[in-house]
Amino acid sequence: MKVTGKTLINLGFKSGKWFKEAIDYINKNELTEIELTEYLERVSPPPVIMPHAEPIPFHKNIAAETEEEQDNINKVIATMKALMTTPTLVDGAIMPDACPTGAVGQIPVGGVAVAKNAIHPAMHSADICCSVMMTNFGHVEPKAVLDAIHSITHFGGGGRAELFDLPEDLEAQIKANYYLKDTKSLTLAKTHLGTQGDGNHFVFVGKSKKTGETMLVTHHGSRGFGAHFYKKGMKVAEGFRKEISPQTPRKNAWIPFNTKEGKEYWAGLQIIRTWTKLNHNVLHQATCDKLNIEPIQRFWNEHNFVFKEGDLFYHAKGATPLKDIFVPDSQDGLRLIPLNMSEPVLIVKGNATANNLGFAPHGAGRNISRSQHFRNKKGKSIQAIFEEETAGLDVRFFSGHVDISELPSAYKNAENVKAQMKTFDLGEVVDEIMPYGSIMAGDWQIDAPWRKRKRKRAAAKNK
Repeated sequence: MKVTGKTLINLGFKSGKWFKEAIDYINKNELTEIELTEYLERVSPPPVIMPHAEPIPFHKNIAAETEEEQDNINKVIATMKALMTTPTLVDGAIMPDACPTGAVGQIPVGGVAVAKNAIHPAMHSADICCSVMMTNFGHVEPKAVLDAIHSITHFGGGGRAELFDLPEDLEAQIKANYYLKDTKSLTLAKTHLGTQGDGNHFVFVGKSKKTGETMLVTHHGSRGFGAHFYKKGMKVAEGFRKEISPQTPRKNAWIPFNTKEGKEYWAGLQIIRTWTKLNHNVLHQATCDKLNIEPIQRFWNEHNFVFKEGDLFYHAKGATPLKDIFVPDSQDGLRLIPLNMSEPVLIVKGNATANNLGFAPHGAGRNISRSQHFRNKKGKSIQAIFEEETAGLDVRFFSGHVDISELPSAYKNAENVKAQMKTFDLGEVVDEIMPYGSIMAGDWQIDAPWRKRKRKRAAAKNK
């Protein structure tokens, strides 16, 4: 008997792209009834997976001190409840620095989502492996370190000429990975090395509260290299979503780990991690070389990544991993948690608990959006706001244009975040790097190439 699409539908299978190949194979090989059953069980797509009817419970490591903070928490809880209906999720948590980003149902900053055998690209976002690194320079003047790194680093959009060499073994790994082997990935890996981007990424220089030694901290992610990888991952995840869980929102699509695509994506994430650590390291080492100083100590940790333990994948969207299994190159269990440019960077240690899932905050977080912060400051000049909030500090904006949405008042109260870390057992502060100064991108888009061209055309038109 000739098998048709109707035959498969009568057997209970849903019509799909796989039908044609399966029907051709069955008819060509004249499969018996038993062979047909075995074959269809092997090649048919898995059954459609529905979102959870009710949100999976999650841990709330956050408390409100003001009405504004309570409003923020309400929004965070609403988006987490929607997120926790995603069918792969088995646990979750929010940290004291949590704040929503994107539509309801999207993982908030300061959120942790635990999935079983699944990687969700949007739950680590395009800024893959956003992370911090510290180098101890000993008893040297902080200004010397800040001046040296200022002459070496690069903030703003895009990359720059290849100032640092990409190691051959890392280049080989990039070329061998399914998601990274295209020319654009390699170009981005080379031209974005030694750059820090924009937004809340920074250089911070200060002194240890315990020893008085000068320490450099950098904060950035995987730049265009990671963003390009993320875009490809989202496309693959969307393909799986359409097949296996079409009622799951697109932003929460996932790549099953037990597939070739899943294994390659996990391998790609490790390459992105290696590159990002290198990106920090070349800036730190070049600063040491410029000052002719041998570093006393250097360590780092990511806070925007996916961490694996057994068949569980912990998606941390702005949460610092405390467990050493999450940070295989950990140094004495030490982690870095920056707050804002006028507050110390915390050096912490900690253990996993039932409520923290092995994580701590990644910073101070925000209660309101950048645009709302701008509106709240209306009536004051940018220069006046800058001078008021950075008094006593050496604060620089790489572009030459102040970005008030990165000044201290744009962030949550740092003391409240530290207090909640104690309340919820989210790590122990073992030292603090007291601020001397910092560098950020600033409003670099004012002088972005496309805006310069636009101004030039307008000037020519008005002549």
